[in-house]
Amino acid sequence: MRRNLIASLAFLLAGTTAAFAADAVSDGKVKIGILNDQSGVYADFGGKSSVEAAKMAVEDFGGKVLGVPVEIVDADHQNKPDIASNIARQWYDTEQVDAIMELTTSSVALAVQAIAKEKKKIDIVTGAATTELTGKQCSPYGFHWAYDTHALAVGTGGALVKQGGDTWFFLTADYAFGYSLEQQTSDFVTANGGKVVGSVRHPLSTSDFSSFLLQAQSSGAKVIGLANAGLDTANAIKQAAEFGISQGGQHLAALLFTLAEVHGLGLQAAQGLTLTEGYYWNRDDESRKFGKRFFERTGKMPNMIHAGTYSAVTQYLKAVQKAGTDETEAVAKALHEMPVEDVFAGKGTVGPNGRMFHDMYLLQVKKPEESKQPWDYFNVLATIPGKEAYIDPAKSGCPLVTQ
Repeated sequence: MRRNLIASLAFLLAGTTAAFAADAVSDGKVKIGILNDQSGVYADFGGKSSVEAAKMAVEDFGGKVLGVPVEIVDADHQNKPDIASNIARQWYDTEQVDAIMELTTSSVALAVQAIAKEKKKIDIVTGAATTELTGKQCSPYGFHWAYDTHALAVGTGGALVKQGGDTWFFLTADYAFGYSLEQQTSDFVTANGGKVVGSVRHPLSTSDFSSFLLQAQSSGAKVIGLANAGLDTANAIKQAAEFGISQGGQHLAALLFTLAEVHGLGLQAAQGLTLTEGYYWNRDDESRKFGKRFFERTGKMPNMIHAGTYSAVTQYLKAVQKAGTDETEAVAKALHEMPVEDVFAGKGTVGPNGRMFHDMYLLQVKKPEESKQPWDYFNVLATIPGKEAYIDPAKSGCPLVTQ
C-alpha cells in the first residue's frame, strides 16, 4: 500500500514537473530555422546538407527538449539580404521561430543578426565568415560558430608567408565577406613581413575570371589569394589552370575552400591547395563515425559548415535545457556560460562577444595517388588552437565587451 502511494506520488510529481517545463516553453514547441543558400553558388558549401545536419542534431537530442517537440524549418535566401530579412521577420514575428542558424553569406548574416537583435531573438552563424558579426556589429543574442575570416587568414595566410609567399595579389568577392577576408589576410601578411601588391574585386557568381586572373598573373605576386568561396573559388581555380598560373610559379591560396568544393573540383585540379577548416571528417575515430552517419543520409561527407550546424543546434538545445525555458535572455546567458563539447568543437568556449573558440586545422589537398578512399582528400598539416585562430574579444571592437 505504502509502496503504491509512493509510486503514485512520484508519478504525479514527474507529471507536474513536465507540465511546468512545458509551460516554460513558448508556443508548446522549440522551433529552429535554417536559413541559407540552397540553389546558388554556396549550395554545396552549406545548403540542404546543413538542414540535414540540423535534423540529425535534433534526432540525437531525442526530438524534444523540456518535454516539448523540436521543429526544424528551412528556407533559401538566394544570397540576397532583402529576401533573408523578409524571411527572418516572418519567422520571428508570425511563425514562432525561436532561433535562426547557418546564414551563409556575410551580408545576409549581418542583416539577419541586426533583426535578431531588434527582436531579441537568438541567431547562430555557421556559414558566414565576417568578423564584424562579433566585432562592431555584435549582438547579445548573436553567436558565431564554425570559423571566421581571421581564422582563415591565420591558417592559410600564415602558412604561405612562412613558406616564402611574401607577395600577394587578391581576387576578392565584391561584398562584406570578401572585403573582410582580404583585409584580415592582408593584415596578417604585412605583419609577418610580406607585401600586398594589388587586388581586384569580382561580382558574386562570376562565370568568367579571365580578366581578373590576367591582372593577378601580370602582378608577379608569388601568391594569388582567392578571397571568395564556393563555386566562385572552384571556377577561379579551374580557369587559373587554363592560364598556366601555377605552372608559371604563382601559388593559388584558396582562403575559404572546404571539403565540399574540393569534391566538386576533383583531386586532379585541387591537389596541393592549402586551406583551413574547422573540421575534417577523417581526423579521428569520433569524426569518422559522425561522417559515416552524415554520409548515409546525404551522400556526402560533412565539411565544417555542416558539422558546425550540427554543433550549433545541439548547443542551443542544451542551453534551453539548462535555462529551463526558451526565453531569449536566459538561453543567451546559458550559451555564453556553457562549455562546448561535441564532435565538431572538441572542447570549445564562447566569448562575451558570441565568438565560439575552437581549434582550426591547416590542411593540404592530397595528390590523387595519395587518397586511400572516397572523400579522403586532406593531409592535416597543423592544428591551430582556438585562442590563436580568433581575435581576443577585448580587441574585437564589440561594444558589449569591456575594454
